[in-house]
Amino acid sequence: MSDTTAGLLQLGLLLVALAVAYKPLGDYMARVFSSEKHSKVEKGLYKLFRVNPESEQRWPTYAAGVLGFSFVSVVLLYLLQRLQPLLPWDLGRGAVSPGVAFNTAISFVTNTNWQSYVPETTMGHFVQMAGLTVQNFLSAAVGLSVAIALTRGFIRSQADRLGNFWVDLTRGTIRVLLPMAFVFSLVLIALGVVQSLKAGVAVTNPDGTSSTIALAPAASQEAIKELGTNGGGIFNANSAHPFENPNYWTNLVELFLILVIPVSLTRTFGQLVGNRKQGYVLLSVMGLLWGLMLAVTWISEAKAGGMEGKEQRFGTSLTSIFADTTTGTSTGAVNGAHDSLSALGGGGPLLNMLFGEISPGGVGTGLYGMLVMAIIAMFLAGLMVGRTPEYLGKKLGKREVTCAAVAMLAMPTVVLLGSALALMFPATESALGNGGAHGLSEVLYAYASTGNNNGSAFGGLTATSDWFQSSLGVAMAFGRYIPIIAVLCLAGSLAAQRKVPETSGTLPTTGPLFGTMLTGTVVLVAALTFIPALALGPIAEALA
Repeated sequence: MSDTTAGLLQLGLLLVALAVAYKPLGDYMARVFSSEKHSKVEKGLYKLFRVNPESEQRWPTYAAGVLGFSFVSVVLLYLLQRLQPLLPWDLGRGAVSPGVAFNTAISFVTNTNWQSYVPETTMGHFVQMAGLTVQNFLSAAVGLSVAIALTRGFIRSQADRLGNFWVDLTRGTIRVLLPMAFVFSLVLIALGVVQSLKAGVAVTNPDGTSSTIALAPAASQEAIKELGTNGGGIFNANSAHPFENPNYWTNLVELFLILVIPVSLTRTFGQLVGNRKQGYVLLSVMGLLWGLMLAVTWISEAKAGGMEGKEQRFGTSLTSIFADTTTGTSTGAVNGAHDSLSALGGGGPLLNMLFGEISPGGVGTGLYGMLVMAIIAMFLAGLMVGRTPEYLGKKLGKREVTCAAVAMLAMPTVVLLGSALALMFPATESALGNGGAHGLSEVLYAYASTGNNNGSAFGGLTATSDWFQSSLGVAMAFGRYIPIIAVLCLAGSLAAQRKVPETSGTLPTTGPLFGTMLTGTVVLVAALTFIPALALGPIAEALA
C-alpha cells in the first residue's frame, strides 16, 4: 500500500468514526451538564469537600474557583516532583530539579503538557500516575467547565449565575472523561500499547551487549493524554514511540480520541442553545480550517519527500494528519518530529496554533475560543451595517466586545512578546538547533505552543535553561488564565442580559454567509497579527 493510499484510508476512517460519534456523544454531554440529578459518587465528593451542589455562582466566584483550584494543583504537583524519592515507584530517579518541576507543574495544570525533560529517566510511575495523569483529567475538565459556563451565558436571561464550577468539574471528570478513558485504555492495550509497572526490561543487543528498555503504564496514560487534548508522552518520543503508538490502528484510535470531544462539543452547544444549526456552522468553520492546514502540510511534505524525523511505520501522510490534528487542537502529541517538516509543512502546524487552536481546538477551549471569534465577527458586521451587533439573541455592547477582545489578544501578546524577548538574549543562539529563518521559527513555535497551551515543540530548540523554563511557564499560565477570566466575564455579562427577538435586520448565524464571515475573521486576525513574524520565519525559509 502506498503512503498516500494509507493516509487517505486512515483519513476516511477517521472522518467516519467522528461522524458516528458526533450525535450520541454531543447529546450525552448536553444531558450531563443540564441534568439536575447528582450520582451517589458525586454526592459523596460534594460532602467530602463541603460543596453545596445546589448553589450556583456568579462569574467572579466561578473564576475564583478555577484560579484557586489551578493554583493548589500547581503547588501539589510541584511538591510531588520535588519529593519523588520519598514516594513509592520512584524507580530511583531522584527529585526533579526546581526549574523543571516548576515548568512541568504549570504545564500539566494548564493542559499544555510541554515537557522539558526525558520522562523515562526523570519521572517515576507514582508521579506519572498520581500527578501528571490526574492533571490530564482535571485540566481537561476545567476547560470543559468554562465552555459550558459560556454556553449558559447565551442560554440564560436576566440572570447573575453561571452554574457551579465544582459541579461542572466533577461531572466532566466522572461522567465524560473517566469512562471514555477507561474503555479506550483497554482498546489500546488490546491493540498492542504497553501497560506495565516495571521500570524496564533487559534485552540483548545484536553485538552481544545488554541494555534496558524503559517500560511504563503507557496505555492508561495514552488514552487520557489524547482524549483530554493533553499531549504529554510517558516516553520522550511521545506517540512516535512504538510502546505508545505501535501501528496504524493505534494511530487511528489516538487521532479519534484527540478530535472526538472538541468536535462533539459543537453538537452539545447546539443542543443547549436550542438550535442545532448553530453548532453545525461552528463545526463547519473548524473543519474547513483543519482541512486547509492539512492540505498545506500534506502537499508540502509529499513534495519534499524526506523521511528524516518521521516514523517509517507512518510515513509522510500519517505524520501530516497527526501534526495537523495535534496543533489544530491543544494536544501537542506528536508521531514525528515537527522540526523535520519542510518549511511550509512546518508552517501549517504553526499557523494552526496562531489561529488560536480553534480547528477544532482543545476540550472546551476550542468551543469557547470559536465563540469569542464569532462575537468579534458579529461586532465587525455590526460596524459595517451601522447597527448594534447581536449574537444568539444577546446584544454585543462595549463590555461584551471588550471581554472578547481581551480573550482574543492574550495569546498573540504572549507569543510575540515572549519570542521577541527570547531573541534579544545572546544565549538563545546557542539553544537553537538551526540558524536563520528556521531558528526564528523554532523560537516562535515554542512560544506559540506554550501560549496556546499546546505543548508540542519543533524539537530543535533546547529549552532547558532557567530563562526558557521560567518564561515558557509564564507563557503557559497567561495563555491559559487570561482568556478564561475574560470568557467568564463575557458569560456573566451575556447571562445578565434579556434576550432580544430576531427581526428582519438580524444577521442569520446559521448559514454559509455567517460561516464565511467567521472563517474570514479568524484568518484576518491571525494574518494581521502574525504575518511579519511568519514572513521572517517559515515564509522566508520556503522562498529561500
